[in-house]
Amino acid sequence: MPSTIQPSRDLSRLIEIMAALRDPETGCPWDLEQDFASIRHYTIEEAYEVADAIEREDYAHLREELGDLLLQPIYHAQMAKEDGLFDIGDVIYAITEKLIRRHPHVFGDVERTEASGAKANWEAQKDKERAAKSGGNAAPPSVLDDVPNALPALTRAEKIGKRVAKVGFDWNSPEGAAAKVREELDEVAAAAETGDRSHVEEEIGDMLFSAAQLARKHGVDPEAALRDANLKFARRFHHVEARCREDGIDIGTVGISQLEAYWGEVRAADKDAKSR
Repeated sequence: MPSTIQPSRDLSRLIEIMAALRDPETGCPWDLEQDFASIRHYTIEEAYEVADAIEREDYAHLREELGDLLLQPIYHAQMAKEDGLFDIGDVIYAITEKLIRRHPHVFGDVERTEASGAKANWEAQKDKERAAKSGGNAAPPSVLDDVPNALPALTRAEKIGKRVAKVGFDWNSPEGAAAKVREELDEVAAAAETGDRSHVEEEIGDMLFSAAQLARKHGVDPEAALRDANLKFARRFHHVEARCREDGIDIGTVGISQLEAYWGEVRAADKDAKSR
């Protein structure tokens, strides 16, 4: 690649740079060592960093993170091209074909609907595609086909719940899901009494799965809810740490009673802020 190459707003420049990085003669040694498996975790990390920038409403950072994320399909497609599998043009064709096919109310002759109807059309088309993918196989397609194993566990639990709910395997109301969570909590306690760690782990897994379904029944994204809870806990604990510093107290020796008192301060402030 010429040393005079310049940044560009054109996607073709990014493709060109990626190809140069993978050039066997003049490319980057690190990039040349990579394969699909070795960079897959970067793909996942970049998606999370995009989500983090959105949650923080840091749009300058979002622009940067979207660029990092955009690099990932370009990288994978370049390696696929080298192996004679497909190239970025095939990737772009596939997604444009899918978007046209799944939006007949925009690109076809189906009457335009509200957002909920559009979502239903999308899901119905996906069901047809899953059935078509099974081809002439003896085993019929499963409603759980193509729920990726690599999804975060809570997200995958929610998606599994949604899929089985479509065939009627679901509670009639959120109360049923809440009762299941309570039942699973009791089973965790019973398992703990046995001292069998693997049994405790199994029951906690069942409880978390049920909690994801409770969130689903309330229309809540369990992964997003837990992320928000993590952020809230961290913010409150930062307050506890700051109060210990203000009072000249060693946080490691002060004891739980005083720590809970500091925690109560920020909880009360949060409740007051919500009531305004």
